[in-house]
Amino acid sequence: MIQLAEEYTPEPVSPVFAPGQLVHHQRYGYRGVVVAYDANCRASREWYLSNMTQPPLDQPWYHVFVDGGTHTTYVAESSLKADSSGVPIAHPLLPHFFTAFEAGSYLRNDRPWGQ
Repeated sequence: MIQLAEEYTPEPVSPVFAPGQLVHHQRYGYRGVVVAYDANCRASREWYLSNMTQPPLDQPWYHVFVDGGTHTTYVAESSLKADSSGVPIAHPLLPHFFTAFEAGSYLRNDRPWGQ
């Protein structure tokens, strides 16, 4: 049986990626920037079960702005790797959550991430 966020609360795990960090999705190949993260998956059971892949829930999950898009993805840590290209991304919401791009990453402002 799959345990989801409503049923399961694991011990907190330190995230590998921080808000503002550039990442690359290992399976789908897109680049993006981390906006926020959850210590474990907080998506609904329906959302999780509708995904083509179902990574473990007991790991950090990240809200990521996708380069060249207008959407945000919710991605398990195991699906990401650091993007060391140092190349900025293009996304219309960047100015709402970040103040600058320096040394290959974005500087996150204090605006809260809303679901």
